[in-house]
Parts: sequence; C-alpha cells; structure tokens
Amino acid sequence: MDTLIQQIINGLVLGSMYALVALGYTMVYGIINLINFAHGEVLMVGALTSWTIIGLMREGMPGTPGYVILFVALIIACVVAAALNFVIEKVAYRPLRNSPKLAPLITAIGMSILLQTLAMIIWKPNYKPYPTLLPSTPFNIGGAVITPTQVLILGMTAVSLALLMWVVNSTRLGRAMRATAENPRVAALMGVKPDMVISATFLIGAVLAAIAGVMWAANYGTVQHTMGFLPGLKAFTAAVFGGIGNLAGAVVGGILLGLIESIGAGYIGTLTGGVLGSHYSDIFAFIVLIIVLTLRPSGLLGERVADRA
Repeated sequence: MDTLIQQIINGLVLGSMYALVALGYTMVYGIINLINFAHGEVLMVGALTSWTIIGLMREGMPGTPGYVILFVALIIACVVAAALNFVIEKVAYRPLRNSPKLAPLITAIGMSILLQTLAMIIWKPNYKPYPTLLPSTPFNIGGAVITPTQVLILGMTAVSLALLMWVVNSTRLGRAMRATAENPRVAALMGVKPDMVISATFLIGAVLAAIAGVMWAANYGTVQHTMGFLPGLKAFTAAVFGGIGNLAGAVVGGILLGLIESIGAGYIGTLTGGVLGSHYSDIFAFIVLIIVLTLRPSGLLGERVADRA
C-alpha cells in the first residue's frame, strides 16, 4: 500500500506537468489545427532561462530567500518563453497558415531542431545541476513522502489550470478564442481579430510550458538542451490520449498518463528487484496511446468543438 500511495503521488506530480504542456498543444490545435512540435523546446528554454537567472541572482544578491529567487526566475522564464513562442508563430507558422498541412508540420519539426541547436550553443551541451531553492525535508502521507517542491508543482498546476479555465470561459479573449476555433472567417466578420487571438493562444501556451519547465527542472534537479524533447512528446501523447483540441481532455490525459507511467514503473521495478522500472517507464505512455487510439481514435473525451479553445 505504501508503494501504491507513493507512486500515486509521483504520478500526480508528473501528470500535472504533462497536463500543463499538453494544454499548449491542444489550444493551438483547437485554433489552427496545427501540432506545434517545437512546444517541448519552449519548455526547455524556460527551464534554462530560469537556471541562468537563478545563477545571476545568487551571485548578485546573496542572502535572498530561495523562494523569492525561484519566483523571479519563473516570471522571467515565462516572459522569455512567451516572446519566443510569439516569434515562432509570427515567423514560422503564420506565413504557412493556408499551405498544405504537411508544410507547417515539417516547419514545426525543423523549428524544434533549430531551438535545440541554438540552446546547445548558448548554454553548452553539458548537463547542469539545478539549484535546490526550497526546503528539502519531505512530508509524510500514509507512509509515502512528498517534497515541498512537489507540493509547489501541484499547487502551481491547480492555480494555472483554474486561471486558464477562467480566461477561456469568462473573458472576452476566451470568447474570441472559442469563436475563432469554430470558424475564423465568421469570427472576423463579428469583429474578432483571428491573428491576435492566435498570437494570444501561443503566448498562453508558452507561459504554461515555461511553468512546467521550471517545475520539471526543480523536481529532477538538472537541465540540458535536449530536456524538452521527451516531456514534449509525452505531453502530445497526453493531449491525443485525452482528445486533441479538448482542454479538459488534455488535463485528464496528462494526469492519467503520469499515473499510469509512475505506477507501472514502480510496480515493475518492485517485481524485478529494480532491474526494470524507471528505465522502461517511457514505454507505458506509448502502449497506452496505441491501445486508446485503437479502441477510441478520438481520445477519451473526444473532440467537442465548443471547447476547442
């Protein structure tokens, strides 16, 4: 039972980070039917930017509390990631918006490789330890443990999701996003500016990815220029798992994927004496994806056009 509780906690933490990134995929797809495969690299840029800011603040302002440094680094990482995603949409995707579907897909893959290469040049290819800024003493829950960093991840995810749902469902921007998702031309006739809405969608997705990147780095304690590839791929899997284009589906898919991966890896590792488990945890995500798409191609929650924001 202790193992199960621990793996559930680990799965919720992992799944909440997947959900944040998956929301970026599903919002962009819901608006312009594009899979932004450079989204994982936005996560990576956010994490590496926060690492740089933390280093500068610890050198320039010694004695500053860790949570203050982390908060400032998170804000700056969100700004940098949002600016980056804005430029990506403006330069790489907007000129190809009316092109055949294959052109923006290839461009997205090329942008992903370009960002990885630029990050390798700027931050060097070596793995970098991410400073521990929060207390490391864990809390005990029914025989399992959860660290303050993991509590922060769950709290940040809950707040981010609540704010996003409020924006989509209760603001003018949210209404414009839903209208653009339904029919951009008709929305434009009603006074909505589709280009502005699409840019705002990319900005929101980038902020969520940056939050996930900083939390990922803080949880696992390392950053590197390729760190965004696998989380990005799994978040895309989560978005498809839940129903691409559906906000609730992205959240459900991310959390379920994190739970399946964590519980599967934990129990296989226990049964095999640690020989298997974490090293093979990645296969669970894709096995689940294959099964779900075979039985329900539209994902668990399908694709409801009204929620495609």
